Amino acid sequence: MNKKFYLTSAITYTSRKPHIGNTYEIVLCDAIARFHRQMGYDVFFLTGTDEHGQKIQELAAAEGLNEQKYVDNVAQVVRDIWDMMNCSYDKFIRTTDDYHKTAVQKIFKKLYDQGDIYKGEYSGLYCIPDESFWTEAQLVDGKCPDCGRDVVEASEEAYFFKISAYQDRLMKHIDENPDFIQPQSRKNEMINTFLKPGLQDLCVSRTSFTWGVPVEFDPGHVIYVWLDALSNYITALGFMQDDDTLYKKYWPADVHVIGKDILRFHTIYWPIILMALGEPLPKQIFGHPWLLSGTDKMSKSVGNVMYADDLVKHFGLDAVRYYVLREMPYANDGTITYENIISRYNADLANTLGNLVNRTVSMVNKYFSGVIPSGEFGGKFDDDLKSTRAASSQKVAEFMKTFHVADALAEIWVIVDRANKYIDETMPWVLAKDEANKPRLGTVMYNLIEAIREVAELLQSFMPDTAVSINEQIGAGTDKVTETPTPLFARIDMDEKLKELSF
Repeated sequence: MNKKFYLTSAITYTSRKPHIGNTYEIVLCDAIARFHRQMGYDVFFLTGTDEHGQKIQELAAAEGLNEQKYVDNVAQVVRDIWDMMNCSYDKFIRTTDDYHKTAVQKIFKKLYDQGDIYKGEYSGLYCIPDESFWTEAQLVDGKCPDCGRDVVEASEEAYFFKISAYQDRLMKHIDENPDFIQPQSRKNEMINTFLKPGLQDLCVSRTSFTWGVPVEFDPGHVIYVWLDALSNYITALGFMQDDDTLYKKYWPADVHVIGKDILRFHTIYWPIILMALGEPLPKQIFGHPWLLSGTDKMSKSVGNVMYADDLVKHFGLDAVRYYVLREMPYANDGTITYENIISRYNADLANTLGNLVNRTVSMVNKYFSGVIPSGEFGGKFDDDLKSTRAASSQKVAEFMKTFHVADALAEIWVIVDRANKYIDETMPWVLAKDEANKPRLGTVMYNLIEAIREVAELLQSFMPDTAVSINEQIGAGTDKVTETPTPLFARIDMDEKLKELSF
C-alpha cells in the first residue's frame, strides 16, 4: 500500500483577487504534491477559500451585494487562477459549504461542553482586516503588528477558549518535535514572541456582525473566523461527519504550507484546538516567506501588485511557475520584478534549457536522420555527465523532502549546464566530419538525449507542460526524436517587453 501524504495550502481569504504573492503558495504546494505523487505516495492536496468575517460583510455591503454572492464571485476567481496555474489539488473547500459549517458548530459545541470554551466579555483593540484582538503592548507604533493598519476599541459579549490551559503541553510538543515548525527562524519567533510571554485566552465568538457560522446554541454569536477557517483541514476530510473515511486515512496532515504572516494561528491556536479535541497534531507547519514586489510587500493601495493571469499572458505558464519557485528562498523573502523575470527567463529557460533541447534534437536529426543511436562507444567526459546526473537527481529528491524547492530547481539546472558543457567538450560537429567517428558521435547524442530525458523527468513537479513538451521532442518511449524541434522558450527582448508592460 502506498504511503499517504496529506498537504494543505492556507485557504485564501475571499476579500479580493489573489496577487502573485498569494499565488506563489499554491504553486509551491502543487510542486510538493506532484513530487510526492511521482515518488509513489498516495497524495491528498487540499486548498480552498476562507469566506466569513466582518471584513467580508463590509466589502459586500460596499458593493451592494449580499455576502454569499460576494464570496461566490471571489471564490470563483480564486479557483480560476489556481486552475490556470495548473494546480493539481484534490479538493477545494469553501468555508460556506454546508458540511463545513455544521462540523464547525459541532467542534465549538464539543469544546464548550467539555469546559474549554466559556462565556465572558471582551474589551480590547481589534484589527478588522486581520480579525484579531491585540493588547496595547502587542501593537507596533500603535498599529496592528500583523498588517500595520489601525486598530479600533471593541467591547462585546463573547465566548473564550482556554488556550492558556494548553500552553505547557504545546511547548513540550514543540520541544519534542524539532521539525514541527519550520523554518527554525519562524519557530524561534513563535516561542519568543507568543509562547514565552504567556498565552491569553482566545476570543472565539463575535456579536458585532452576522456574517459567519452561528453558535448553534447561542445564535446571537458567530464563531470567530480563525476557529472556523482552521477547522477546514479536518472538515474537508469528513471530521464530525457521517463519512469520515478520508479523515481516518489521511489525518494527521504531513504538512500545512502557509504564509509567515499567519503562522501564529497555525502553530499556536490550531495545535491547541486539536489537543482540546483529542486529535493528533499535524506533523509539520511550514511558514514560507513572502514574494515581494521589488523590496516592498505587495499592496493594492501602493499600486505594486502583480497578478498571475497577467504574468502568464506575457511570459507563459511554466515560465511564471519556474520564476516564483526558483526565486523564493527557503527562509527569506523573495522578490519579483519584470526585469528579473525577463533576465531569468532568457538566461535559464531560453539560453540554457531551451538551447540544450533544440541543439540536441537538431543534431540527432542532422547526423542520424532523427533515430536515437545506441550509446555503446564511450569516451572522455561521459562518466562525468552520468555522475552529475545521478548526484543531482539524488539531491533534488533530498531537497524536496524538506521543501527546499528553489534548491531542487537549481540542482536540475546543474544537469542542464553540465549537458551544455558536454556538447562543447565533445564537439559533435567536429566528430561528424569523419565517418570513422560516427559510433562515438552516436554515443554523444545518446548521452545527451538521456540527460535531457532525466531533466524532463525531474521537471514534472515544477513545469509539467514543459516536461511533456521536452519528452515529445526527444521522442520519449520511441527511438526517434521529433522531425522539427520547436523552441521551448523564445528569447524575450527586454526593452520591447518592458515597453509593452508599461501600458
